[in-house]
Amino acid sequence: MRRKWLRAAVLGACTSLAALLLWGSLGGEDGITEVLAFRSEVLPGRFIEVPCSEDYDSHRRFEGCSPRKCGRGISDAVITRDEARRIRSVAEKGLSLGGSDGGASILDLHSGALSVGKHFVNLYRYHGKSGSKMMRTSWAVGRWYFGDKIQTVFSEEDFQLYRDVRQKVQLAIAQAFGISASSLYLTKPTFFSRINSTAARTAHDEYWHAHVDKVTYGSFDYTSLLYLSDYLDDFGGGRFVFMDEGANRTVEPRAGRVSFFTSGSENLHRVEKVCWGTRYAITIAFTCNPDHSIADPALT
Repeated sequence: MRRKWLRAAVLGACTSLAALLLWGSLGGEDGITEVLAFRSEVLPGRFIEVPCSEDYDSHRRFEGCSPRKCGRGISDAVITRDEARRIRSVAEKGLSLGGSDGGASILDLHSGALSVGKHFVNLYRYHGKSGSKMMRTSWAVGRWYFGDKIQTVFSEEDFQLYRDVRQKVQLAIAQAFGISASSLYLTKPTFFSRINSTAARTAHDEYWHAHVDKVTYGSFDYTSLLYLSDYLDDFGGGRFVFMDEGANRTVEPRAGRVSFFTSGSENLHRVEKVCWGTRYAITIAFTCNPDHSIADPALT
């Protein structure tokens, strides 16, 4: 009798362990069928080619740049953990001046846009068009919140680090897709994001909806994300999910990890809701069309 009980207990423990391992391999959420990059891995580079969608056909094509080869890549060898730590400190300095009332805050060093409450203010300007209630409100909030100290928030070293990181990511994308780095141009929106578990207050806070970057923004040809914090150490949830037919595939963020992909419908994606902690990342977008390019941020 005791032997039967022991056998049943061992069988039950093995079954529970198998279920736990299966849950882990599926990412702990229904619909995740494959983890492309675990947080614990250090990847020199991983590339998965996928068939291109037709999204690019309705846009002007640029020979030697517009996607003919489509796919997604992940690398932990482009940006170091120390660089990620330092670039995160730039984001923290800027975001400390504001923050959304909801769970997702944005800092765009190119345009100066910063989430404050339920709106955005411009870090670099204090005035808007007269007659616009929203702009007058943003002006007032910006002036009251920042005063003249905005001039001392960032240093030239901060902007140089930002440019260096952007250039490394740009080169990695060019190499992966077999195009010239000089044919790629930064495009908007390129921005820092800080996401926590606070409930959404506006549509801007609802970051978790599935979308296609080329459809949403038009100018995007190649999208990249540089993660600045660690999944399960700094936050829970918040994984990046490629939504493929019959098989969703996820990337677990790791500070210094770069995830990049062609921006069409072949890479429909979403971000899981962050359930605890704080997730930092930079979205860096590139276009092949110089008419849609933006300049690197710089102190003037």
